[in-house]
Amino acid sequence: MINYADKIEKSQLSNGTLLQWLGHSENLSVVHWNIPDGNEVALHHHPQEQFGYVISGGFTVDIGDETYTLKAGDSYFIPSNVPHRFVAIGDTEAIDVFSPIRDVRTHYS
Repeated sequence: MINYADKIEKSQLSNGTLLQWLGHSENLSVVHWNIPDGNEVALHHHPQEQFGYVISGGFTVDIGDETYTLKAGDSYFIPSNVPHRFVAIGDTEAIDVFSPIRDVRTHYS
């Protein structure tokens, strides 16, 4: 599968976040986020494992009982069903990968 930037499905969420669904393969899905400073992804959990990479900006992220501060170039792994929450530090751009597939469009649209 190939994704051309001008054809990527984009959704502007009510809180100003731009979600770009980059697609999925048989076992994983990928999302690109642009999240305004201070926006929060509320505490939640899901059966999928999650990997993320901070392109720019940063996050305060709670994963389980731990809190971390991430900046551009940092990455994170979140195990299946572990509660987690993100708050953007500055305008933040990030990529998330989920396995198995998680269609975030149904959760945030």
